[in-house]
Amino acid sequence: MASEEAEKKQEEQQGASYTYWVRQVKEGDAAPLPVPRKLTPDDIINDSNSQPPTLGSLWNKAGTWEEKNLNKWASDRIKELLISVGSLEFPAGKAEISDVSKCVGDAFLVTVRNKKRVGYTYELTLKVKGEWTIREEKKTVKGHIDIPEFSFGELDDLQMEVRLSEEKDLLHQDKSRISQDLKLFMQPVREKMLQFEQELKDR
Repeated sequence: MASEEAEKKQEEQQGASYTYWVRQVKEGDAAPLPVPRKLTPDDIINDSNSQPPTLGSLWNKAGTWEEKNLNKWASDRIKELLISVGSLEFPAGKAEISDVSKCVGDAFLVTVRNKKRVGYTYELTLKVKGEWTIREEKKTVKGHIDIPEFSFGELDDLQMEVRLSEEKDLLHQDKSRISQDLKLFMQPVREKMLQFEQELKDR
C-alpha cells in the first residue's frame, strides 16, 4: 500500500514538470491570427491587374535601365521630313532639297525607373539644286548644305554651311548671294526637326 502511494506521488511530481499554456482567443482580443489560404488563378490575375503599368519591355517589370536603339527609324524619318520641305522662292531664283546625302548619328529611348527619356545626335548634308537669274540669264546651280553635329534640344543653335558646285561663270558676288539665299532653308529645316523631336518623344 505504501509503495502505491509512493508511485502516485512520483507520477504527480513528474506531471507537474510538464506544464504548458494554451492561448485562447477571446472576444475583445486583437484580430485573430491569419489562416493560410491557397491562392486561386483569379487571385493571381487580380493582383497583376492592380500593378501600375510599366514602360519598356515586358521583361523589365521593375522599370530599371533599358535603352532602345531607334537609329533606323530616326534616319529614315529625318530624310523623309527634310525632303518634304519643298522649294523656296528667292528674289532672283528658287531652290529645293533634292536629297539628304549624309545622315549620320544615333537616336535612342531610355527607360529609367519607369520614366522615359529620348535623345539623339546627328550631322547632316543636304543636296540642293536651284535656278537663279544672273545678269538676265538663268543659271542652274547645285550645291550642298552641311549641318554640323547637333543634339536633342539644340535646334535654336543649328548651323549651316553652304558649298556650291564649281561654276566657272559665276562671280564671287553671285556665289555669295546664292549662298545667303540657301541659308534661308534654316527655318523650314528647323521646323521639320522640331516635328521629328516631337515624334521621337511620342514613341
